[in-house]
Amino acid sequence: MKARVKWLDNMSFVGESGSGHSIVMDGPPEAGGRDLGIRPMEMLLLGVGGCSSFDVVSILKKSRQAISDCEVAITAERADSEPKVFTKIHLHFLVTGTDLSKKRVETAVSLSAEKYCSASIMLAETADVTHSFEIAS
Repeated sequence: MKARVKWLDNMSFVGESGSGHSIVMDGPPEAGGRDLGIRPMEMLLLGVGGCSSFDVVSILKKSRQAISDCEVAITAERADSEPKVFTKIHLHFLVTGTDLSKKRVETAVSLSAEKYCSASIMLAETADVTHSFEIAS
C-alpha cells in the first residue's frame, strides 16, 4: 500500500492514495491554515470509522441480514500535551434494517473490534477504543 502527501501552501496539503483518490487537508487559522479541508487527525477517525463500518456491513451481509443502512458516530479524546495522541475513541453504530438479529449485529461489531478492523486494533495499542450499537427498523 502506498500514499503520497504533497504540500500545497500555508498549511494545506493534498493526500493521494495508491488507488488514485485525493483529499485536501488543512489546519485551522490559529495554526496557519485556512480551514480549507479536513484535519489530519480527523482523517484518522474517519479511517477507523470506515474500516470498522466496512467490516460490520460485510459481516451482516454475509450472515444474510436485511441491512439497509449503517452509520457510525465516533467520539474521541486526545492527550492535553504533545504528542496529542488519542486517549479514548468510541464508535457507536446505528444499524438499520428489517428483522435484524441483535445477536448478529453484536457479533459483527465484536468481530470488527477484535479481529478484522486493522485501524481500530492498531489505535487500541495507545487508546481506549470502545464500541456500542443500536438497531433501528
